[in-house]
Amino acid sequence: MVLSVLLTALWALAGFYAVQLIRTARARGQLKPKLSGVAIGAVANFFDALGIGSFAPTTAWLRFRKLVPDSFLPAVLNAGHCLPTVVQGLVFMKLIQVDPVLLVSCIAASIFGAVIGAPIVLRLPVRAVQFTVGAALLIAAILYALTNLDLMPTGGQALSLDGNMFVIAIIAHVVMGALMSFGIGLYAPSLIMLSLMGMNPTAAFPIMMGACAFLMPVSSLRFIRSQRIDLRLVLGMALGGIPAVLVAAYVVTSLPLTILRWGVVVVVLYAGINLLVTAQKASRQAEPSAPEATNEHAS
Repeated sequence: MVLSVLLTALWALAGFYAVQLIRTARARGQLKPKLSGVAIGAVANFFDALGIGSFAPTTAWLRFRKLVPDSFLPAVLNAGHCLPTVVQGLVFMKLIQVDPVLLVSCIAASIFGAVIGAPIVLRLPVRAVQFTVGAALLIAAILYALTNLDLMPTGGQALSLDGNMFVIAIIAHVVMGALMSFGIGLYAPSLIMLSLMGMNPTAAFPIMMGACAFLMPVSSLRFIRSQRIDLRLVLGMALGGIPAVLVAAYVVTSLPLTILRWGVVVVVLYAGINLLVTAQKASRQAEPSAPEATNEHAS
């Protein structure tokens, strides 16, 4: 019963978001999807459905190709991957069993975090976005590397959490929901945290994918109305991503994910360091030099 209500609500939320996205794009004359967005959406969401994640590699590619300004990154990531992530949520919440109370609670907590985070991101200066996303990419690269080296928690067999663990999971998903608005993916930290708490890692998939599936349309409704977004790119990512998710979930049974993750580590490290260097240079240029400040004071 609970799952049926969740899935129905997600269908309705996704439909409302899709209508608003198309209306906004038409009003701005950006209704024609970009082919580059279709390619990004297909590749990133295919591997996202396999658990690799989409935000970090997408950020790396967008910056490498200089497809959008850095200040556009949070909006493009959330809005572009929104509908493919909804499809992931619908698929994995249906396929994998987990405690419905924990599932609903984590989803609600993530939505609350996203509601808090989205308006903050839209008011942030570009340097703050660069620093935040750059640091997140470095963390993502470390997590990919640790996974490949078998140094990540393997988890237990639990399908639910009780007592203090339940409360900690809810609070953590509020924080992770807010960070999603900054372009910092929720999948890896949610999977790691729930595994450390003794949950079966497979059971974490509907939680992390369901949380993102619900929070992304909520936060993206703000993002698509902002000026810091390329709606043609967003539409392309959605069009390419949805069929890719279905292929990954229902067709692909095995891939050399370790080799792929090592490739992602290299790309994400490059993008993260590049973002931090760019932000640092911009910060230095914005600061007046010491002699100039002294002369102004003397005059």
